[in-house]
Amino acid sequence: MLVLFDVDGTLLLRSSHEHAAALRDAVAVVYGVAATAPIAAAGRTDTAIARELAALGGVGAERFEAGLARLQALCAELFECRCPASLTGRVAPGMAELLAALQRRGDVRLSLVTGNYEPVARLKLARAGIGHHFAPGQGAFGSDAESRDELPAIARARAGSHPRERTIVVGDTPLDIACARADRLRVLAVATGPHEASELTAADAVASDGWELATLLAGELGLSAPAACS
Repeated sequence: MLVLFDVDGTLLLRSSHEHAAALRDAVAVVYGVAATAPIAAAGRTDTAIARELAALGGVGAERFEAGLARLQALCAELFECRCPASLTGRVAPGMAELLAALQRRGDVRLSLVTGNYEPVARLKLARAGIGHHFAPGQGAFGSDAESRDELPAIARARAGSHPRERTIVVGDTPLDIACARADRLRVLAVATGPHEASELTAADAVASDGWELATLLAGELGLSAPAACS
């Protein structure tokens, strides 16, 4: 079974402040605009957020595309400078134990579907102490596509054209749910991010934290509940 985890609000909590600052600063440097307007970010890809920030500063589509590669590289560079040395205190409750228990089984592949640019996501998870659960060359990121709806199919392709019926998405926003449905996948939501459980009812099931998610995943995967999370 392939389980595709979101990062911010799902695996990690309160981990987006330095990331958001790095992305805004990258937009300001690359396009020469003040990227200070408040915009909705939860569940969106970094490129979608950056495009909106740039557009608010008068940057057109052609100019935005011309600077996109530089934007991605600079965002990752700036984030590396800002990212705390340890993010272990920001791992969502129950998630470290859940990942370890699933990996020990040997019949579940852990991967990522996140709007973060890949270097940003990898650094966050490494400094949170859980990056080793997610193999390089796997997953899908905001650096792969601007539309989050395209990411699950990319992740499945990187996992060897993994079948839909053996794939499940885990996320914390309505956009996570929507991207799973766009690829006709089942999805479990966890209400640890900015959205209440009542806003996530389009998922197949909603958990309050990683401990409850372990039980839901056990049911979805046809497994007994991971012992470390029971």
